Amino acid sequence: MTSSGLAETGDRKLLVALYHPRAPRAAVLRGAIEAAGCAARILPPQANGLRPWVDGCFDLLLINPFLDWQEPAEFIRLARSIAGRRPLLVVSDRNSLAERMLALGAGADDAVGWTGNTPEVIARIASLLRRSRIAAGQLGEGELRIDLIDRRVERAGRLIRLPLREFDLLANLARVPDHPISRAALLKAVWRIDFDPGTNRVEVHMSRLRAKVDRGFAWPMLRTVKGRGYALRSRPD
Repeated sequence: MTSSGLAETGDRKLLVALYHPRAPRAAVLRGAIEAAGCAARILPPQANGLRPWVDGCFDLLLINPFLDWQEPAEFIRLARSIAGRRPLLVVSDRNSLAERMLALGAGADDAVGWTGNTPEVIARIASLLRRSRIAAGQLGEGELRIDLIDRRVERAGRLIRLPLREFDLLANLARVPDHPISRAALLKAVWRIDFDPGTNRVEVHMSRLRAKVDRGFAWPMLRTVKGRGYALRSRPD
């Protein structure tokens, strides 16, 4: 852990996604965040399309909504909907109480006036990340992260979209990483079935899950343990 309180989670640095309409200011923020021990990604203007915002994998969203064409409160509410349960920090380039109050009223978790002095911004990021990591509803080992409330899955910073059954399968395996769970136990946990229906539904859904969680990555996380069921590996062999 660095002196700022920003720490890595598993094998991945915590990631701050940030938007500032002035590129030099965005670059200063990114440099300060990275120097404090986090990863940082600058988002493109929302007017160019929201796909990088919506599909982005990040731990905290930082925006300055006060210097762009968009109405600030509307922009903050949009950012709030994109961030979901992840922290939203609003910065202003003016030491304006009115702007900070507007940001908090529109849904920001915190707001700070920033006039070039970055330590307070970094301290507020660290505080929000600490509170976020303490919050319930998160699973994951190593490069896998699962949000049980937002039903969101990320692996190595990549968003993975899963339907209900596949998400529930993965969540049950992630609760006991590196330990196999039997087919019967998965039928009961995911489908609420206390008997063997004589179908291959577990196998079919595990195959689909593997295609999304393992394909295209450096090593497979999901494995079959002969005679014992399925397991989620937290590390490569």
